[in-house]
Amino acid sequence: MANSWRISALRERHLALGSNLEDWNGMGTAWTYASDLADHHEAIRTRAGLMDVSGLKKVHYVGPHAESLLDFATTRDISKLYPGKSVYACMLDEDGKFIDDCIVYRTGPNAFMVVHGAGSGHEVLIRSAQGRQVAVLFDDDLHDLSLQGPKAVDFLAEHVPGIRDLPYFHHTQTKLFDRPVMISRTGYTGERGYEIFCKAADAPIIWDGILAKGKDLGIIPCAFTALDWLRVESYLLFFPYDNSQMYPFADQKAGDTLWELGLDFTVSPGKQDFRGAGEHYRLKGQERFKIFGVLLDGHVAAQNGDTLWHDGRQVGVITCAMYSRLTERSMAIARVEPGIAEQGVPLEVRGSLSVKAIAHTLPFDDPEKKKRTAKG
Repeated sequence: MANSWRISALRERHLALGSNLEDWNGMGTAWTYASDLADHHEAIRTRAGLMDVSGLKKVHYVGPHAESLLDFATTRDISKLYPGKSVYACMLDEDGKFIDDCIVYRTGPNAFMVVHGAGSGHEVLIRSAQGRQVAVLFDDDLHDLSLQGPKAVDFLAEHVPGIRDLPYFHHTQTKLFDRPVMISRTGYTGERGYEIFCKAADAPIIWDGILAKGKDLGIIPCAFTALDWLRVESYLLFFPYDNSQMYPFADQKAGDTLWELGLDFTVSPGKQDFRGAGEHYRLKGQERFKIFGVLLDGHVAAQNGDTLWHDGRQVGVITCAMYSRLTERSMAIARVEPGIAEQGVPLEVRGSLSVKAIAHTLPFDDPEKKKRTAKG
């Protein structure tokens, strides 16, 4: 295992399942288990799967200036959040380029929790909080267990009263197996799912309880890499693996606009006062590439970094790919020239394989997002 400075309370469970606990975000994370990732993908799409995503950075911002700090740092209108409501947001630098995404949870009148990935948003917020009435607490005791899939709500309904009524992007303070938890109706799979935030000391009990009591529903432990398969189908980006930090332009520094990434929807209507706003709006219409889907011929997945060609010239690069045995389709997320980002444009994939393909709109799965927003 890498020399990680953050330790999951579920470390021994992951090792027993065959993981080597590769480093992600400073925490040893179960990228794979001894079991087949295709089984994990199928479980989450058809039943439910349980993942340890505690490697996400969980930070509390508390104080009179917390709302204004987050409002300037993110693309969302934070004043519209009320306790129990959360929102997906992006963070930009002064050049109007993406540096991180996060979910902002309002937990009280002057209290928020922000859950980050591996970008630099956490560091930016810490710097901006200096000298202001904001307490910043990095909470590594808080663990995040993600229960995702169509059967997730059926399982939780047996143990958490009223969970069926929890709307998408809302959270509730409750108990699971008599342990205090915050359950959020969020996830990174495109399915109806829930994230269970709990104390480190309670994580093994909750993990074991879900797997034991959910066995009859087909709930299984799923490795972190299964998220790559799910996010390809559901158009969920993962910093920096879909970004120019990984696929740089030859003559430009790293950084992508929300227009290029297709994340401009995260800017609240009419919002002008946030970091990088001026450059963000100025760069509209100047996209150097677009994030788009690719549907490949055959039954083999492409590899990250495989190139895309059209009329004899390179027009893009694949950033994440998968093959689904459920739909028998080979799919990918790619960075392509703007003129290629149209349904049906013929392509050729070169690199780990050589096959024909077409440009395809995203998401591949559930384009109307009916599953993740379902009621009842």
